[in-house]
Amino acid sequence: MKIQIARPYIDKDDIEGVVEVLESGWLSLGPKYKEFEEKLAEYVGVKYACVVSSGTAALHLGVRALGLKSGDEVITSPFSFVASSNCLLYEGVKPVFVDIEETTFNIDPSLIEQAITKKTKAILPIHIFGQSAEMDEIMRVAKKYKLKVLEDSCESLGATYRGKMVGTTGDIGTYAFYPNKQMTTGEGGMIITDSKELYDLCDSMRNQGRSKNGDWLIHERLGYNYRLDEMSASLGITQLKKLDWMIEEKRKIAFWYNEVLKDIKDIEIPKVGANRTHSWFVYVVRIKNSKRDKLMDELGKVGIQTKPYLPVIHLQSFMRKMFNFKKGDFKVAENISEETLALPLFIGLKQKDVEYIANKIKKILYE
Repeated sequence: MKIQIARPYIDKDDIEGVVEVLESGWLSLGPKYKEFEEKLAEYVGVKYACVVSSGTAALHLGVRALGLKSGDEVITSPFSFVASSNCLLYEGVKPVFVDIEETTFNIDPSLIEQAITKKTKAILPIHIFGQSAEMDEIMRVAKKYKLKVLEDSCESLGATYRGKMVGTTGDIGTYAFYPNKQMTTGEGGMIITDSKELYDLCDSMRNQGRSKNGDWLIHERLGYNYRLDEMSASLGITQLKKLDWMIEEKRKIAFWYNEVLKDIKDIEIPKVGANRTHSWFVYVVRIKNSKRDKLMDELGKVGIQTKPYLPVIHLQSFMRKMFNFKKGDFKVAENISEETLALPLFIGLKQKDVEYIANKIKKILYE
C-alpha cells in the first residue's frame, strides 16, 4: 500500500468550471476573480478581499500596504513556513522572533511585549497547521504599543477564534490555496481587510501598480504581477462552495487518528487551544524519545509518506548568515521542530487506512 501525505479534492464541478473559463477565451482579469473575492469576503465576514497569485504574494503586499520598510522590526514566530519571514526580508524589515506555545505551536503571546523596541512596527502571528494563535493578547499588546497586525492565516482558512474567522482580527489577513491546503486554486492566495484604503493599495500593487481608473500603461506606484488567472479563480469559486464539507471530512479523519494514537506512549496527538476550532491543514504529532527520524524513514519504506513539519526558520542556513542565529535561541520551537511529524491527511483517506498507519507506527516503534 502506498499512501501519500496530501492531495487536493477535485470533483466534476471544479473541472467543469475551469473548462467553462477555457472555452470562454477570457483567461485573465475577467469576471471570475471578482466573483471569487466577493464570495470569500462574505464567507469569512470582511468587507474586502483581494486575490493574488500565492499566499507569499499576499503576505508581501500586506507588508507593503501597511507601510513596513527597511529598518523596521516585526515580531513573529520562528516555527512557520519560511514565507512568513521572507515577506519581511523582501522589504528590508527585520523579523524578530519570540518562542512558541508547547500546546498549539503558535507564537507565545506572553513573550511579545518584552521583544518590542523603538523599531517595532507590527506583529505577524502565524496561525499554524489549522488553528488560531491567541489573538486577544496579541491585539491587546498591539493596541497598547500602536502596532499593526498582519495575520498569516495561510494554513488556517475556516478555523475560528472565539467564533470569529481566523485572519479577520488584525489589519490584514492572508490565505493560501496551494494544493495541500483546505481548498485549492492550484497556486493562489487572498488578502482580506475591512479597510478600503488597504484594499485599494493591494488591488493596485498586484496589478503592476496601475490605478483603478487609469490607462493600462499608466502606473501610479511600484507594483507586481501578482494577479490570479481566471481558471484558478473559477476553481476557487467551486472549491469554496464545499469548503465547510471538506473541513468536516478532515476533522473526521483527525478524530480517527486521535482515537488510534492517543494511547501510544511515545506519541503526543495534536491539542486544540481554548476558544478555537481547527480546520486541519495537516495532522501533526510529536514523536518523543528521539524516535521521529527513524519512524519517518521506516514509514517511507512501507509506502507511507510523512514530512517533518516544520524546520525552524532561524536555523535555516541563510537566516543564520544574515542574523547570526544559533541553536538554542528559541528552545521550545527547536524542540518541537525536532519531534513533529505530519501524517497523511486528505479527503478519501479511509478509517481502515488510518488504522493501517497506526499499526505500522506501533510496529516500528515497539517491535
